[in-house]
Formats: sequence, C-alpha cells, structure tokens
Amino acid sequence: MKTIFGAVLAAAVILAVPAGASLAADVTVGGLTISNPWARASTGGSRPGVAYLTIANKGGADSLTGAGSPVAGRVELHRIVHDGDRARMGRIGKIRLPKGKSVEFKPGGLHIMLLGLKRRLKEGETFPLTLYFAEAGRVDVTVRIMGAGAMGDHKGHGP
Repeated sequence: MKTIFGAVLAAAVILAVPAGASLAADVTVGGLTISNPWARASTGGSRPGVAYLTIANKGGADSLTGAGSPVAGRVELHRIVHDGDRARMGRIGKIRLPKGKSVEFKPGGLHIMLLGLKRRLKEGETFPLTLYFAEAGRVDVTVRIMGAGAMGDHKGHGP
C-alpha cells in the first residue's frame, strides 16, 4: 500500500510542475559559478531575445568572450550605458571577470542578445546557452524563460 501511495504522490508532483518550469541549475567550472540564467518570453515579431545571469568568480581573473545558442542565428554580449536621461546599447567584445567579484547581467545593464531567433521564447520553457571564457573555456547552461515583462529574480527562486 505504501508503494502505491508513493507512486501516486510522485506522479502528482511530476504532473503539477509544467514541463521546463523547473529552475535552471547553477553551473560551476573551476572558480566560476554561473547562476540564475533566465530570459524574457518573446513578444512576437522579429524582436531579438535577451538573456541574463550572474557570474561569480572565486578563482583567477577570467573574461567572458562570447556566447552561442541554437535558438538564435547570432548571440552577442551587450551593455546599456546611461548618460544622463539617455541610454544607449552597444555590443562589447568581452566582459572582464575580476577575481573575487560577481558580474550581474540584468535589465538595464549587461545582457546577452539573441539575434535572429529561430523560434519563439515561450514562458515556462528552457533553452541551452553556451558561454565562452578566455580561461575556463566552454560552459553550457540552461536558461529558463520567464514572462515578457519579467525583471528577473536575483535570488534564483522564481519571478
């Protein structure tokens, strides 16, 4: 009887969580930890996607030199620079990751542009993102897709 109850309970838990809704797991490679990778759902049209995450560096100095994903034709590192009441976005070649510091990719700052989306980014789903580091090499993470107006969760526990 306990076995049947356990199986029914496990099935109920599995069915209660939509596919792809689980939190993306942190990834640690050497001294780098990539946490809370997330993106906003697509709003339609030909608009690009945007991904965010945090990289904590407890090891030696490193740099993020690029990224890629099968959901986009091209992936670029970008930042928004605020100058008074104006903001402008620009592509950057690499992002330094100083030893003992964290670098946060967030709305209004550093971000990863997903250009030429091959499919719509749907809330609750996930997609793979590959990050390229000068020292740590290639690191694959899973990005969870939040609502189109999401501002992220910097604690890693949901919207």
